[in-house]
Amino acid sequence: MNSSPLLMLIISFAFLSTDFVFAADAESVRSKPYRNIVFLIADDLGQKDLGCYGSTFYETPHLDRLAEQGMRFTNAYSACPVCSPTRASIFTGRYPQRTGITDYIGAAQPDQWKRNTRHLPAPYSSQLALQEVTIAEALKAHGYATFFGGKWHLGSEGYLPENQGFDINMGGMERGGPYGGKKYFSPYGNPKLPDGPDGEHLPHRLASEAARFIDANQHKPFFVCLPFYSVHTPLMARPDLQKKYEAKRATLSATDQFGDEPPRKVRLSQDHAVYAGMVDAMDQAVGLILAKLDELNIADNTLVLFTSDNGGLSTSEGSPTSNRPLRAGKGWLYEGGIRTVLLARCPGIISAATVNDTPIISPDYFPTILQAAGVPLQPQDHLDGVSLLKLIHSDKGGSERSLYWHYPHYGNQGGAPGSAIRTGRWKLIEWFEDNQVELFDLQNDPGERINLVSSEPDRVAAMRKSLKEWQEDVGALPSAVNPNYDAAKPDGRN
Repeated sequence: MNSSPLLMLIISFAFLSTDFVFAADAESVRSKPYRNIVFLIADDLGQKDLGCYGSTFYETPHLDRLAEQGMRFTNAYSACPVCSPTRASIFTGRYPQRTGITDYIGAAQPDQWKRNTRHLPAPYSSQLALQEVTIAEALKAHGYATFFGGKWHLGSEGYLPENQGFDINMGGMERGGPYGGKKYFSPYGNPKLPDGPDGEHLPHRLASEAARFIDANQHKPFFVCLPFYSVHTPLMARPDLQKKYEAKRATLSATDQFGDEPPRKVRLSQDHAVYAGMVDAMDQAVGLILAKLDELNIADNTLVLFTSDNGGLSTSEGSPTSNRPLRAGKGWLYEGGIRTVLLARCPGIISAATVNDTPIISPDYFPTILQAAGVPLQPQDHLDGVSLLKLIHSDKGGSERSLYWHYPHYGNQGGAPGSAIRTGRWKLIEWFEDNQVELFDLQNDPGERINLVSSEPDRVAAMRKSLKEWQEDVGALPSAVNPNYDAAKPDGRN
């Protein structure tokens, strides 16, 4: 969107018509403690892929420092086990089902389905509707300069970041990964990112563009959103980093450990040298941005958030990482597919080296960022997230609420259509193919191995009722029985 007075007025009326209440002018925004917002989003990064979350193979000193200087959440969740729905949820503050984007954009629709699976996936939207009000549009209407760099995957021409409130778009397009040119190296073959010198590395380039934007806009409030393409496939690392981790791998007593996650094998060890190099390079890119904030002496009024769009890839496409002790990974409703990292930092406001165990989810980022920017809102039924600022400021746990998931699709990682709910320590999953129900006590069984359905019938009934009511409220579409399924042929989940 452009920033004409008429368009800003239209945006303001759009918010007011949905019961949002915003600060009256940009000057009131500038007086707030968080003058600037830097929002970093990794792609396919598992919760256990950072040193501050327990990894001993991947080296992430810059992100570990971010955790040391701020707050680390242990129960942060993505709204979906795959990318596009989570991204739509992040930018709108709504569950994916309300936006219609419930699978990764580019997945086959039910009328195109060729896989031999027991169900057909539900239909889904392939663009983030322009009627949706994004974080960027809200901030831009209140005086913020807005930057986007990296992966978009929420629509094609006419539905790109520059159409959704971002002043600058460096690299955001319809693709779900860096699939053009030399992929993670220049020339990129990305029409939204001019090529750099031959061999330039994509994470460094994106961070450099973000740092350049910060430098140019240091004297006014800015919103930098950098959703890295890293660490999504293709699995490609800088040669020096690959060599570094190959040497480190050679010192391990055991490597390439796998277990069973029917119908797939699941990686149980972190020792993939190429993937480790990709994590390391992304961490270095984060360090470049943090260094720019320090250089300009604006770190103390800049809120930095770092998260991921889903869990780590552990059962497909090279199975490069392990989410252990969490079960499974990307594409699954088990914890390995939906539990993510979340780090929050603002020196002097957020206490250093704090840990918060409160369960939170992707729609929470919208109200958090707007409140942090001094753009107050009154959450109504259509806004599914809650602001995390009280949690960030108090260092205390939040009140209990239920979190929900609905994925009526087959990803590429072996998972099946289903829904889930987490309430407190309890998590329930309904699988649509066979109507199987699983109940786990995450406090005592974070690996989701002990199904307690038979011993907790009242709890199961209450949680299923809550899940059904939520599905009806958000308009969740079900998967459907596949009339062409042939039990005598290999199952399409394999």
